[in-house]
Amino acid sequence: MFVGVDGCKKGWFGVRLTDGVEWKVKAFEDIDALWAEFHDAAVILIDIPIGLKDDGPNERECDVVARRLLGNKRASSVFRPPCRKAVYSPIDRSSDINFHITKKRLPLQTLNIVSKIREVDRILSKDKSARSVIREIHPEICFWALAGHRPMEYAKKKPNGFLERKRILQTVYQFTDNIVEHALMTYKRKEVARDDILDALAAAITAKIGFNSFPTIPEIPPIDSKGLHMEMVYFVPEK
Repeated sequence: MFVGVDGCKKGWFGVRLTDGVEWKVKAFEDIDALWAEFHDAAVILIDIPIGLKDDGPNERECDVVARRLLGNKRASSVFRPPCRKAVYSPIDRSSDINFHITKKRLPLQTLNIVSKIREVDRILSKDKSARSVIREIHPEICFWALAGHRPMEYAKKKPNGFLERKRILQTVYQFTDNIVEHALMTYKRKEVARDDILDALAAAITAKIGFNSFPTIPEIPPIDSKGLHMEMVYFVPEK
């Protein structure tokens, strides 16, 4: 079982693929419920920072490299994660605390996912068995890799950006349309957005076709103070 996960307004949206033709989509209110459902997966690829800096002004290397690979148009999609102390602070103080420790404030996009970063960091900190299963991706890096090292031309929330990304998934997974249409019919957009569906599916497809042979960004990932790898995984299909 191979799972791709993206954050959504409802909580988390997951796509499960198998070695065969079966698939499943499901939204969860929290990461604990998702882990309970998919704990026996071969791998869960999730769009959330895993492995956090404790201090200092320097960013995680994976974020810096990802921006460089994505180029000017898509680099802004890679947000700078907060330091760990900011993650565990009240949301209204997170940016101030991050600035005190790293000299960098947190943009609104990062503040919006602080609670989700905390959820994942907590489960990986308390359950070591999850560490070899739950790994970080960035959707735009997944699309970049699945497209043969080509960044996306259009923003994902635009209609042409949605179609561009869906076409890429169609070339590597035959049930893309079935999954996307089922998810769109099952969940309201105020629960799961259209781009959440594609991002989770891109992660699931990457998990299925790349399992056991993921390249990582960077090639030798640093390890944070809790023993978590600071990396992003991806996979480039053979032509």
